[in-house]
Amino acid sequence: MSILRNLGGIVAVLLTIAVAPPAPAAEMKVTLLGTGTPTPRLSSFSAATLIEAGDQRLLFDLGRGVTIRLFQKRIPLGSITASFLTHLHSDHVVGLPDIWLSGWVGTPWASRKTPFVIYGPPGTVAMTENLTKAFAEDLRIRTADEHLPAAGIAFDAKDISPGVAYEKAGVKVTAFEVNHGENIKPAYGYVVEYDGKKVVLSGDTKYDERVIAAAKGADLLIHEVAVIEPDLVKTYPSYREIEGHHTSPEEAGRVFDQAKPKLAAYSHIVFATVKPVQDVPEDALRERTQSTYKGPFVIGRDLTSFTLKDGGITVQRADGSTVEPFKAQ
Repeated sequence: MSILRNLGGIVAVLLTIAVAPPAPAAEMKVTLLGTGTPTPRLSSFSAATLIEAGDQRLLFDLGRGVTIRLFQKRIPLGSITASFLTHLHSDHVVGLPDIWLSGWVGTPWASRKTPFVIYGPPGTVAMTENLTKAFAEDLRIRTADEHLPAAGIAFDAKDISPGVAYEKAGVKVTAFEVNHGENIKPAYGYVVEYDGKKVVLSGDTKYDERVIAAAKGADLLIHEVAVIEPDLVKTYPSYREIEGHHTSPEEAGRVFDQAKPKLAAYSHIVFATVKPVQDVPEDALRERTQSTYKGPFVIGRDLTSFTLKDGGITVQRADGSTVEPFKAQ
């Protein structure tokens, strides 16, 4: 009996270690889980952002490594309230099968027992239906062998249009259309509001005045940016089209200058060079942005977090160090 009691204590400790508490009621917390692109850099996984507000945990895009980053943050995969897709490019959805399937497993870091709630542009529902077919054998085996609940692997998916997509427990999510190119329609940005606080995610977009309109009065604007070396286009002409679908640092600075959020931040940093292992040149990115914007901004890295309180915004890196935003002198 004493052995059982000891084992129970160990399990309780493990559960405590494995699970992070929700954000305090008066806060919003935004964590950049993936700030990169399809380039398989260890330092920057592809697009994913976690927003915690009240008892809600919302994911925006599900790029490569989203499950790993959530595990690093001690966020159980099964505790995600809802997910939202900006568009259906592979680097924004390739993590969906992983978090959907892995989040169903009966462990302290997963254990989803209710349907996987996901919202996105037209094509989202069809994708979830086809994923269910593609993984039918895995679903059959785990249901029979591990007795996992059927509800936990079901999808609750919705194709959405611009407008309010989600409203629950004081959290409102509004989708708005952005310009990611003629062949990538619709593509969405999102406004997330809670307790008088406002966070805007641009999604993938060219310079777009709709982002400016959505971000006016925002506490935090998270915007994409693209830096592509001219020499790369000579060898890989497709990068010319890629560059045309995104926002340059100078254009992003114009967006920040006109929207005037309390804080701007870069994520989904499209950096392409002839040396693919090279890290993002932050000094050059800062200088180019400050040529058109003199306000505060941060260059995001994976696991950078923003805590929004009534008194302001605190920015921390993965190691817990505090970040001071760039500001022009």
